[in-house]
Amino acid sequence: MYQKKNPITEEGLRKLQEELNILKTTRRHEVARAIQTAKEQGDLSENAEYVDAKDAQGLLEQRIIDLESLLKNAEIIHKDSNGRISVGDTVKVDMTGKETVFTIVGPNEAEPAKGRISNESPLGVALQGKKVGDIASVRTPNGNKKVKILSVG
Repeated sequence: MYQKKNPITEEGLRKLQEELNILKTTRRHEVARAIQTAKEQGDLSENAEYVDAKDAQGLLEQRIIDLESLLKNAEIIHKDSNGRISVGDTVKVDMTGKETVFTIVGPNEAEPAKGRISNESPLGVALQGKKVGDIASVRTPNGNKKVKILSVG
């Protein structure tokens, strides 16, 4: 079965590895203790604490599986120096008279409010492969918007 590669920065990879380590050690022990404490209260069929702890365990284990899959398929972003925009680049653009700076990252690191946009987002797709001075056309719900690339770094 083909697994899609997940483009990720070295910083993003480190954060995911740290999260996975915390979940597998600290959080697993906390959830196990909560389950044990709830079991000691008696009848499990009407024990809300036990049900909550088991739900937390399920969510925790699913997040661990998700992180392991992301890490297994992680592909570290290596910036290109050919002047064309690619994942990992920070780009300054003119969007309808307003200068904005974005960093193009993989979907798992995207934080649009912090200027980190996914390479799979409409803007990320439109910018990739362009160079300084080019105009990118971005599809939006309100129609196409023109974006001028001012700098790439």
